[in-house]
Amino acid sequence: MKKFRDTLKDIARYPSAIAGLLIVLALIVFSIYTMITIPYKEAIYLWRGTETAVYKNPKNAKPTWFNWFLKDKLPVSVDVFAGEDEDFTKESKPREKGGNLIEFNYSFEYNYNQLPQDIFMYFTSNYEGKNPFVVINLTTPSGEEIKIFDGGISQRTNIRFGQDDKLMTRLIRLHGRDTETQDQLRGVNEGLFSKMGTYPPEIDKGTYTLNVKATTFEEGSDVDAELVIHGTVFGLFGTDHLRRDLKVAMMWGAPIALAFGLTAALGSAIITMFIAAVGTWFGGWLDELIQRITEVNMVIPYLSILIMVGTFYSKSIWTLLLVTILLNIFSASIKSQRAIFMQVKESTYIEAAKAYGTNDFRIITRYMIPRVIPMLIPGLVSAVPSYVFLEASLALLGLGDPTVPTWGKVINDARSYGALYQNMFYWILEPATFLMITGLGFAMLGFALDRIFNPRLRGM
Repeated sequence: MKKFRDTLKDIARYPSAIAGLLIVLALIVFSIYTMITIPYKEAIYLWRGTETAVYKNPKNAKPTWFNWFLKDKLPVSVDVFAGEDEDFTKESKPREKGGNLIEFNYSFEYNYNQLPQDIFMYFTSNYEGKNPFVVINLTTPSGEEIKIFDGGISQRTNIRFGQDDKLMTRLIRLHGRDTETQDQLRGVNEGLFSKMGTYPPEIDKGTYTLNVKATTFEEGSDVDAELVIHGTVFGLFGTDHLRRDLKVAMMWGAPIALAFGLTAALGSAIITMFIAAVGTWFGGWLDELIQRITEVNMVIPYLSILIMVGTFYSKSIWTLLLVTILLNIFSASIKSQRAIFMQVKESTYIEAAKAYGTNDFRIITRYMIPRVIPMLIPGLVSAVPSYVFLEASLALLGLGDPTVPTWGKVINDARSYGALYQNMFYWILEPATFLMITGLGFAMLGFALDRIFNPRLRGM
């Protein structure tokens, strides 16, 4: 315990060590928070990008904090349920002939200079024989009333305004266009959110009112509605080409990166240390065999082997982790550790242990290895970011696990789908920033620990 307190006092002498330790602790706390708030199964489900998981998200949307720096604000995404939001009311009245008359009203302000990506309405209803009938109307700030939809709905119906050809035809007529000039109206959203008769189209800013009247024809039958307006900004980290919220990858990238880096560093360091200690203690042909295997392994390009494993066998992150540990067991550190163990082997307390009849395994584990652990800790901490960047590099080469949300996978997707050409710099800068912070934290802490545990560097 005293040694631990002394180590903490030594760390406190180095501001870089304090900063690195705080970054590492923050990453650990952030990882724990991530695993609590977004369980692993939920994260995988969200990252797979199925329709039920991402239908509320706009495509390639910038983070909402982009609007902090823009005078001309970008449209924000909206997702509201009838009856659960004060702006989206639901009233139901019984019909004389059975069933109910249900009316939904939703008012919202639209003061942006850009159009939203899309508008959806999701209806859910329960009935036995006769399906409900729905009429949707939109009133613009200029007072124009536009009929969006009328017709029967099933138990689950998705009405996508932008894909309704009948609505497009009505908008062309309302704007005074004919079929030969409809190319002047660039889609349904422009027709809904621009002033009538203006060319080039001018966005009609102000309060919009969406009115929905649903008629049910059976006792106990009901209708619920959800309105989704896709803006061009969404969430804290934005979305990608598959409408996936990048928050999932940004948050889960931390525990996965730490798990990969710490497991690889700890696994390879502990096994390497034990092999070096065994070879040094027993010597002879065993030590020679270990040294020859190490020399062969030192000239093998293990990144190429990892690429081959990812290409021809498996892209699973845990398979790549296992191969990484196996390839780093017989690394060059065995030779440096062997030199340290050779000195420890000749120590007087080792001779005393042998005189008392202590067995070989106890000498190795209780007397030799504990003597070199403090000298290996700095290298262990400094090795973590190299393994974190290794996983990101493999993902950038297209060898990342497609089912796991990682920072490297996000960068690879951004590169593959032209983020730089579409000015979506956030898609690359966000995961890159997390990677740099992780590397910086472990590097600063590792360098400081190296000064603390290495007597030759203490005065530098």
